Amino acid sequence: MAPLHEEGGYSVVELLTVMVILSVVLGGLTQLFVSGSNAQLDQNQRFEAQQAARVAMDTLKRDVHCSTAALPGTTSSLLILADPCVNGGYVSWCTSAVSGTSWYALYRSASNSCNSSGAAYGRYFTTGAVFSYTQQSSQSLANVHVDLPVNLRSSAASQTYRLVDDVALRNSARTCVVASPSDIGSPSPPC
Repeated sequence: MAPLHEEGGYSVVELLTVMVILSVVLGGLTQLFVSGSNAQLDQNQRFEAQQAARVAMDTLKRDVHCSTAALPGTTSSLLILADPCVNGGYVSWCTSAVSGTSWYALYRSASNSCNSSGAAYGRYFTTGAVFSYTQQSSQSLANVHVDLPVNLRSSAASQTYRLVDDVALRNSARTCVVASPSDIGSPSPPC
């Protein structure tokens, strides 16, 4: 049997060196996994916010397509639709600031007024939704211009997702133009 002082093994310095190297490698891998997880969470939240905006736009389009007219709201963030497939009623769309944040939420109300007590259709809008109404003419139906800017980080303007559309009020009527002798040969809608 060999004496104990001749048996080989690891010294304390060698063990500490290996532990330091291992902790640096594991620390880097942990940081990599955490940043990947945070990026995935951010991407999922952005997708959900954009999807909510698309659902809101689809519902809004359905209401606008059914309407006969849009009434002017007190601000560009209020849209009141007359007779949207609900037997002579009104539907209102508006945005309202979400308390404690810099975001706005989009609301739908089955009346001619709108506030945050209506059904919510998404949040994370950077400004109030912008609605503008164009009256019908002899050449076109009335339409509503909708602009929905979505961004989870209002400080990063480059990440803003904008949903913009011009939606025609299919049940609005074109205005009649009575032909004058100088208009002979030009098309005009029937009265």
